[in-house]
Amino acid sequence: MGMLSRKLRNMEDGGLGYWCQGCDTLHQVWVGDGSGPRWVWNGDVERPTFTPSVLVQWDLWGPMPTTKEIRDKIKSGEIVQQKQHHVCHTFITDGRVQFLGDCTHQYAGQTLDLPDLPADWSD
Repeated sequence: MGMLSRKLRNMEDGGLGYWCQGCDTLHQVWVGDGSGPRWVWNGDVERPTFTPSVLVQWDLWGPMPTTKEIRDKIKSGEIVQQKQHHVCHTFITDGRVQFLGDCTHQYAGQTLDLPDLPADWSD
């Protein structure tokens, strides 16, 4: 594992990690031979293309108990946490990320350059 470029990081089992500015976290696709779903990659480490689309989904309880005040309100029942479903659905073409309309973050419907990986993801 390690950096391939400013944009991509090698991951286990043929995975490639890239930073998603919509989710503010690393997403991963798997390329080449191996089990599970695999994407086609154009081999370009600076302007990657992955096909088909990349769909990332997860559930998170919110609001997050990030302060003592919120934790106390959750404990007292004043605030009720609810499961929130999150979606990030993209096409990544020539180093550009097209965030599809079903994304649940602020970049839904926009196309942006694939960002550099944060410094703390470098080797």
